[in-house]
Amino acid sequence: MDRFEIFFDLVFVFSFFIITRATAVNITGHSLLHAMLVLAVLWWCWVVHTVVATRVRLGVGFVPALMVVAMAALFCFALSLPQAFGTPERWAVGPVVLAVSYVVLRGVHLLLYWHVAGEKPGERRLLLKYSPELMLSTLLLLGAALIPPLIDDPGLADKVRDGLWIAVVLLQYSAGLVANAWGWVLTSAEHWTERYDFILIIALGESIISVGIGGNLLGEPVTWRGVTAAVLGIFFTAALWWTHFDMIAPAARIAQHAAQGRLRVAMARDVYAYSQLVMIGGIMLFALGAEEIVGQIADDSINLAEPTHGPGVPLLFGGVICYLCGGMLFQLRGLGTLSWTRVGTVLVLAAAIPLATHLPAMAALSLLTAICVALVATEVVVMADARRALHKAVFEEKTTYEKHEADWRARWHQGAPDEKPR
Repeated sequence: MDRFEIFFDLVFVFSFFIITRATAVNITGHSLLHAMLVLAVLWWCWVVHTVVATRVRLGVGFVPALMVVAMAALFCFALSLPQAFGTPERWAVGPVVLAVSYVVLRGVHLLLYWHVAGEKPGERRLLLKYSPELMLSTLLLLGAALIPPLIDDPGLADKVRDGLWIAVVLLQYSAGLVANAWGWVLTSAEHWTERYDFILIIALGESIISVGIGGNLLGEPVTWRGVTAAVLGIFFTAALWWTHFDMIAPAARIAQHAAQGRLRVAMARDVYAYSQLVMIGGIMLFALGAEEIVGQIADDSINLAEPTHGPGVPLLFGGVICYLCGGMLFQLRGLGTLSWTRVGTVLVLAAAIPLATHLPAMAALSLLTAICVALVATEVVVMADARRALHKAVFEEKTTYEKHEADWRARWHQGAPDEKPR
């Protein structure tokens, strides 16, 4: 993976953080809807970015200069996210900055892909078929910024703005389905899977950061309540990491390598670009829920025996359910299998929500952690043979690759004069 890509990803990290922080200020049904809409648009930018990165070395030649412009646009996009769904005011700056930043970011990606598309006859013509999505989504975002301030009725203005954002999301993701994999070129399955694995780990890491900051654990005196909540947060997040990266992610990477042509592209789109969005959305939801729960645990003024209050429990358990459902879609489309352990865990989590709402915050968080850890433990035991075989195959592949690298680098020393003894 190009080091410049990691540098560029830092701005996506900031964007995820901004969405979570802006939503945490006032958690309502509308704010959650807005967060999911913003996340979907941001994720589509990520998908387009990864498509371009499969064809272009982002850290070579003139490309870094253009990518810095894209980074600046993405940073401005992130900064304006909290104002995207604010009270409509005449010529509000935030939504306009968001729309303009979106145009610049997508424009840089289009320019880069147009440049490399010239290497293959007819590919630029195929690329033009994607241009209506870019133009229409840009017009819709500009409309969401400029039209609501002109409407006198605040309620109607909010509905118009939300409707335009929903239209943007539907347009983007339906365009990816209608395209049906033509025009996409996935030259490296390894690069593609690595990029999406990395961004998922970033999102899980952001959830831990959100819990620490939102629970006010930073800068406060260390207490056993705060330490216990932090440990539970690490445990259940690590369990969710394990559910994906222990078996599903490596197996899907192998399946992505094995697929060829349009089948490979369609799998890359459905498994990573679409299914993983559901997982990212789940991470954001359970991060918000964990923040609420940990905040109640860390607050010394709240009796630990009191039942939880607020939206913390539904968000926490619902977010994990969403994450696991996205993972099952990922597994079903990528591997053609479905684990009964995941289905059972989702049903247990759904059934546990009414109980957890009447439990103290520490007990509710402990219950969720126990369910997630139990899922991992069950799969380690039940799927021991398959897990062992998969890990052996991955290890052999890695060893072969490292040997190939070592043999190639050994050529640097061929023909070199022997060192003279001193």
